[in-house]
Amino acid sequence: MTLNHFSPSLGGVGPGSQEGAELDYLPMPSDMRTFHASLPEVEDPERIRPALTALKALAAAASRWTPEGGNLVVELPPLDDENRRVVADTLGEGEVSVRATGEPSCDVQESIFAGLWRVTTVGSGGADERIEIGRVPSAALKTPPKRIFCPPEPAAGVVNGPFIVTELVERCHAHRPGDEPYAINLSLLPHTPEDLHYLELALGQGEVSILSRGYGNCRIDSTALEHVWRVRYFNSQDALILDVIEVSDIPEVACAAPEDIADSVVRLEQTLEAMA
Repeated sequence: MTLNHFSPSLGGVGPGSQEGAELDYLPMPSDMRTFHASLPEVEDPERIRPALTALKALAAAASRWTPEGGNLVVELPPLDDENRRVVADTLGEGEVSVRATGEPSCDVQESIFAGLWRVTTVGSGGADERIEIGRVPSAALKTPPKRIFCPPEPAAGVVNGPFIVTELVERCHAHRPGDEPYAINLSLLPHTPEDLHYLELALGQGEVSILSRGYGNCRIDSTALEHVWRVRYFNSQDALILDVIEVSDIPEVACAAPEDIADSVVRLEQTLEAMA
């Protein structure tokens, strides 16, 4: 197992960078997940020794993670089908999923251990699987190339859309990594259906779609404007209850807290003790 430091960076984009492309969104979640240890059925512990060794190395790497050090990337060793199943069953599926389109495309599933992310990258060279340790996977920070920002001309019925876009552009230019998020709550702000359509055209589509079950059902979509995210909360019937546009590095709802990652180390170690 190899361990690398990974420090993701953000690039700039503009609307229209995804023109003609259709994002393949993940389906909306239907319920909230809670932690429960997953203990695969094992007839002979010696047969899954490679999986246990890999998971112990993962726990040791996670114990060394710090917020200041950036994400850690853990490459799993070659495993047979049975040991791969044990690793997958032990890690399970947690609250957050990420899909990043483009080349290469990337699918990320948080494990039941918050902050431990199972990452599958698919490019021209084939598929690559790894585990990333950190508050948010690097794929969630993926942005398309820089483009010149050219908002459309407002059509009939557009009232507040241009003012919102102007405010967002100013906030984007002023934003620096680590700044507090700035949010515009569309659920409270007066707007017309034409305003919403104008905002979708002006902001464009980014390459990242995130689903979080941590605070109810929440879908987060990047736009084609740097640091601008569309954050939408849904109730149990998948009806939209809160619609926010946020300027930030990444919405906090998609991130694992440092204390959660520390807790994940303890939980993973306890799970491995029960499996040994």
